[in-house]
Amino acid sequence: MDTVYNIFVVAHLLGMAAVVGGYLTVLKAPAITPVILWGARAQFVIGLILVGIGEAVVDKEYDHAKIAVKLIIALAVVALAEITNGKQKRGEGAPTLVHVVGGLAILNTLIAVLWT
Repeated sequence: MDTVYNIFVVAHLLGMAAVVGGYLTVLKAPAITPVILWGARAQFVIGLILVGIGEAVVDKEYDHAKIAVKLIIALAVVALAEITNGKQKRGEGAPTLVHVVGGLAILNTLIAVLWT
């Protein structure tokens, strides 16, 4: 089961790369791209899967406060990315929200790495 867990870890990291990398590519003309949107969705879902597998099967010891903070931030990233994508499709645009999505994704990455 460790192999399955590690595959999900890689997928989770790829989702993070999609959101943060996608954001960095659109800094001059802020917009939510499909890469950012799908990366945010993947981050959220795979994060839940990782915690579930880690707790139930792999016997990982998680800091539940950290997981809760990361979950709330990830949910905000997905929600704001979806809202901004909808506004873009209607032609309204929301460049400020794009920066919030990118900033929160970077914050979530920093929390993952620096919170010990």
